[in-house]
Amino acid sequence: MAAAGRRDSRELALRLVSAAILIPFALYVVWAGGWWLAVGAALFAAAMGLEWSRMSGHRPAGLLILPIAGLNLLVPVIRVELFCACLVASALVFALANRRDGAIAAFGVLYAGGMPFALQLLRGGPWDGPAAALILMATVWASDSAAYFAGRGFGGPPLTTDSPNKTWSGAIGAILACMLCGLIAAGLLSAEKLVWAAVGAAVSVAAQLGDLFESQIKRRFGVKDAGGLVPGHGGVMDRVDGLGAVCIVAVTVFLAAPALLTRLGL
Repeated sequence: MAAAGRRDSRELALRLVSAAILIPFALYVVWAGGWWLAVGAALFAAAMGLEWSRMSGHRPAGLLILPIAGLNLLVPVIRVELFCACLVASALVFALANRRDGAIAAFGVLYAGGMPFALQLLRGGPWDGPAAALILMATVWASDSAAYFAGRGFGGPPLTTDSPNKTWSGAIGAILACMLCGLIAAGLLSAEKLVWAAVGAAVSVAAQLGDLFESQIKRRFGVKDAGGLVPGHGGVMDRVDGLGAVCIVAVTVFLAAPALLTRLGL
């Protein structure tokens, strides 16, 4: 029992140290935007591509990593349509190189290349990009942290039978924490509190669904973590699964319902 407690304490310490290093870096590159964000997104895409290749066994790794990193690096100077066409073409080429598991290999390219791209779209969209990106990032981190601590503190039944470490108490705690983040954002932006509270809850749900989706991917390949690049957290994919899902949903909603932006103060 004591050994398990010490192990949990070490894991928590590693998580906090990693977060203290990575969060300021992520906040700065997103706030700065432009080439700073493009370089950061390219690095994340490369790390995710490497993790996918190692996790899945799809080869050659360079055929996955180079296109998705290069395309994310070029986002400031290429059109969205060209990025998407090149990403799909890269996915098809990688699928041909891994014909026995072609559909999953192609999905790996779209998954690892598309999530950093979605963050760049959110930051550079026709709205208050820095505010939208930073607020949503902070809300996703609040969701992850609240789920972790509420789950540890209250326990209870698992959220799904496939993920016994994810509990209903953690999920509810995450939603409540994100609603609080929404209220804080509403105060900062002089926007509608109820709308932002609802957005906070939706962000938490999307982030948790992204996390559960990636858990299914890892289970498909029989691994616990996508990698070990982030001490205490696993791999890069383990850290950005929820954020990637939120960015994709946010960009889609903002483009489809521009009237919502006024109510959000963006």
